[in-house]
Amino acid sequence: MISIHVQILLIILFWNSDCQIIPRIEECGLSCSQGIHCKSKPSSGLFNSFCHDAPASLSSMVLKSMKISTVMKCVQGSPCSLHLNIKGTLSLDENIRGLEICSLSLDTQQSQCTNVRFARKKSKMLNGKKVQVQFNCIEVNVAQHIYVTMKTVPNYCEVKLSQEYYVEDCRNSDVGKYIPACSAGKFDYNVDRARKIISVNVSNFLRDQDYYVRLCHKWFTCEDVGAFAVIKGKESLKSVSLKYSQLLPCLCIEGWLAVPDARRIQLCPFENDTKALWDNIVYNPVTQTLAWEPACPVLVTVNLCRLMKSNDHCEDIQNSSKNSPEKVKYSRVDTHPRLCMKFTTKQGSWVECPFAHGEFPAWKMRTAAVAEQIQVFFTSQTKAQFSVLVCNRTQLASCESVGMHHSVSVGDSVSITMSQEMCGSTICIQGWRTDVDYSVPLQICDIHCGFRGQTYGDGNPAKAMTHRMKSAHSLH
Repeated sequence: MISIHVQILLIILFWNSDCQIIPRIEECGLSCSQGIHCKSKPSSGLFNSFCHDAPASLSSMVLKSMKISTVMKCVQGSPCSLHLNIKGTLSLDENIRGLEICSLSLDTQQSQCTNVRFARKKSKMLNGKKVQVQFNCIEVNVAQHIYVTMKTVPNYCEVKLSQEYYVEDCRNSDVGKYIPACSAGKFDYNVDRARKIISVNVSNFLRDQDYYVRLCHKWFTCEDVGAFAVIKGKESLKSVSLKYSQLLPCLCIEGWLAVPDARRIQLCPFENDTKALWDNIVYNPVTQTLAWEPACPVLVTVNLCRLMKSNDHCEDIQNSSKNSPEKVKYSRVDTHPRLCMKFTTKQGSWVECPFAHGEFPAWKMRTAAVAEQIQVFFTSQTKAQFSVLVCNRTQLASCESVGMHHSVSVGDSVSITMSQEMCGSTICIQGWRTDVDYSVPLQICDIHCGFRGQTYGDGNPAKAMTHRMKSAHSLH
């Protein structure tokens, strides 16, 4: 029950901070209590940066209780702006001529300082009295992280107040509604796929203010894709055309007002267009390495698989599954047309077969039935080592060994004795490369024993197999 109460309290606190109304001012300025006349002027902060030892009579508590809040300056005909409202209490003393108030942006390291001076005659009469100083002319940006200091003039060591402060961001309803940097605009877009152009129309942003639009690839940040376009605030047409090279899931439209620290909005309309991600497959014939690198961040499982001739299903190759947000590599890969890469996401699965177009040499397996023996031999344009066994195909992609393994090289052959029990429609001769780490097993099935001179190719009896496959399949 305690945790529930804490959660409710946190929700109330966050709701209050987002809905808090920022006090309004029409003019910024300086005010001092006790009827003391005070005036301010900008200061570099340099001349008061070094401190002096305080007189023995001066208490270190002469400065206390600095409070900081945000106010919104709104003048008719002009956009509203945010200012720091700084209040501090000072005990008047004949050794103090005034105050210095400084703000340092911890985001940009830019500082602003103001000197506050008191009328000497009036302040001497009120020596020892407390005076409250309020200053609200330091302009700040949305969500800025500020470090505020208040020192005496002269600057006495150990007599100083300091405080960090966070300016409200655009989640505050008041700030989000009235501050231009939070008016990020609204997008409408149209895609011309033939010309590879995205037309963007922007609305709901500050009039007479320039607006930037760009395309970007969203990784940890949104990285530029070409130059950004400018919509001039004074122009009636609020649209731009942006060229793209490829529609990717991480391709986004980003827009923001041409003001410092402006809030940016992003629209990523192609998040489901994942098919283009699977094209970036590269094979290095020297190292026999097959690699894929995503053009966008994507949660994907990658497998090597064997494309089944009968139904275009791609069966995973054992121990080839990889989960990686970056580059995926497979070393010592067989270049057989049936060896493919399978990509699986929440949206489905896609198969790409990089060797399907005959650009790389493929090996073939042949058998010849002579009496009760099957002679197996391989043809290949490159040197290769193979393993052969007799297996019982219990399922479409599963073949259980029923005999011993035989090793064979290109140009050589191996003879396998077939007993009557080993002959049948589910019995297959299976061969695969052993000089690589990833190879597709090929099968010649429906072995008929006792027929002399029968020749089989890897796929159909009495007929050499021709490799035909699609380069990409969607397995939803």
